[in-house]
Amino acid sequence: MKYTFALALLLSATTLSAQQTFTEKLQEVVESAGRIVLHQDKSITDLVNGALKSGSSKKKQVDGSEQDSIETAPADSILHGIRVKMNGYRIQVYFGDNSRKGKAEARAAGLRFRNYFPGHSVYVSFISPHWLCRVGDFRTNEEAREMLRQIREMGIFREAVIVKSKINARL
Repeated sequence: MKYTFALALLLSATTLSAQQTFTEKLQEVVESAGRIVLHQDKSITDLVNGALKSGSSKKKQVDGSEQDSIETAPADSILHGIRVKMNGYRIQVYFGDNSRKGKAEARAAGLRFRNYFPGHSVYVSFISPHWLCRVGDFRTNEEAREMLRQIREMGIFREAVIVKSKINARL
């Protein structure tokens, strides 16, 4: 009886601690140890604890360049696998100068592409001194060529080309 009660107590304590997030566990007060207090934005806390967002637009630094990432995948597809960076291909649908007009045209190209192909990601970035709009995350050159063929058949983005890139792939 005594061992059954101890085992039940141990299991319930393990279950309660498993429900704690990483940042909560990190800030837990432990006797005879230091104390950690985090002051950070909720988005950072969500990122560290593994919370997923969908349909958001993000700005990030990529190899010294500013990049707007417009995620266009349906919200439930984000839950279908772990996202990793890997070598692959994207299609560059716009290449402009470093003016405000170039930035606006790159974003407009991304929105126009998204209207035709809503299931693909759009990446607008500034790689000095040019604004670019690249689309898709293709693992193979064949996948990218098929998409490029569809784009050209529709008569949009006549200047589109396939470029090697780091892509966001789902496992």
